[in-house]
Amino acid sequence: MRLSHRLTQKPKLNQTLRSWLPILQAKTDELKEIIEPLLEDNPFAQVLSSNSSPNLHSNGSFEPISTQSLFEKLSSQITPPLFPSQKTQDIANLIISCINNEGYFEYDDEILGEFDEEQIERIRLRFAYLEPVGVGAKNLKESFLFQLDDLGVEDEIYDSVKFLIDNFENLEKYTKMPKFEKAIKIIKKFKNPPAIEYLEDEMQICPDLFVYTSHKGIELQIADAFYPKISIDVLPEFEKNSFVSDKLKQAKDLIDALEMRKATLYKIGLMIIEYQYDYFFGGDIKPMRLKDIADDISRNPSTISRAIQNKYLSCSRGIIPLKRFFGTDLGDGDTSNTAIKDFVKNLVANENKNKPLSDEAILQKIKDEFDIKIVRRTITKYRKLLNIASSSQRKKLYSIKA
Repeated sequence: MRLSHRLTQKPKLNQTLRSWLPILQAKTDELKEIIEPLLEDNPFAQVLSSNSSPNLHSNGSFEPISTQSLFEKLSSQITPPLFPSQKTQDIANLIISCINNEGYFEYDDEILGEFDEEQIERIRLRFAYLEPVGVGAKNLKESFLFQLDDLGVEDEIYDSVKFLIDNFENLEKYTKMPKFEKAIKIIKKFKNPPAIEYLEDEMQICPDLFVYTSHKGIELQIADAFYPKISIDVLPEFEKNSFVSDKLKQAKDLIDALEMRKATLYKIGLMIIEYQYDYFFGGDIKPMRLKDIADDISRNPSTISRAIQNKYLSCSRGIIPLKRFFGTDLGDGDTSNTAIKDFVKNLVANENKNKPLSDEAILQKIKDEFDIKIVRRTITKYRKLLNIASSSQRKKLYSIKA
């Protein structure tokens, strides 16, 4: 049975949600660490860990990890003097929201559209000084340049390495240049993708939503058991005391914020199921915008954007980032750019390493698979967004790895 909820009533806790925005943005397994400092000076409330001992994956098992995520690592570095003002910090945090799981920056107009692109670019370039080095770059070359600047190599070899990076697509022309071998050895040390050490961790993340499918339809559950609990302990006769009442309000606001987070994610989950119903039974992801969800649940698109960052949904098809469900219609009303990107990524992952697919060859395979009309430059754009090098660059990369 298709879910068709229309959730138009405005939640009454907007101020609470804004006051405790980190609770909305945090991953489920980070909530306790975020809430505890907020109640540090509150003698009437304490944060209790979840009673569950989760061990759940695609078969219903789950195992959260305790290592720091890429999002956490970058967020902890958005501080002065590199980001001196509140505005630069706000933009930097939005830039983090646009960094994919490989560590590359993908501009998102819905997230960054209110800011000047030149200003965004100036702040993004400061990511060259963050760890892990190379994260925040737009593509392979820029990531390598970030990593080169961090190495602190001698000027002479630096110039040679930079030259080869800038001319990566024509390496075979420069094999006889002085210091070629030494420069290539340095290039081989660079990480690609720049957040490679975080990719394995992302396979063991804590889902925020669980979708169960059967012949009867779809059931949605939120990961309520993994949320921390806030315990309040105060004698009734003291509740009218101004100090006590302030502390009680603080704790109750946090409880409200947790409930708001659950309600918002649950509503987003319902809307995803409604818009992407066929996906959960083997279909493709269809066109969907943040504004679609925002209008349905009477929220601002920026709130939805924050809510889905670093959040995941577990279903029979695996653990899926919520952000993946939002793509652009390619014109046939039924195919999203997300589906095309996934197809391109899979093609390249399984291509013949001795004869990588050209953009023209990828385009033809897409036309055969989806029966849609797009042009080659669109494929080139998607390939770059996926941080996939050109066929000639990939052939050189395969050769270097070999």
